[in-house]
Amino acid sequence: MNQVRQEAAMTNARQLIEKVNEHCFEKCVPKPGTSLSSGETTCFTQCMEKYMQAWNTVSKQYIARLKRESTSGGATGGMF
Repeated sequence: MNQVRQEAAMTNARQLIEKVNEHCFEKCVPKPGTSLSSGETTCFTQCMEKYMQAWNTVSKQYIARLKRESTSGGATGGMF
């Protein structure tokens, strides 16, 4: 069971990185070059921080819901 949780956590981390790249990099770096400008770096950093904050909020709420359901005996689903 612990291995399943670790694999789920790794999958979630990969998804987070993919989404950050998909949304933030494409938004902030329209024409990739050999290095990022200061504006691109600032944009990317702010976008990434907002995205991760939202991801953490959703994850915490989801975990809290799973805990409530498991303690009430009404768990109807798993992590997937």
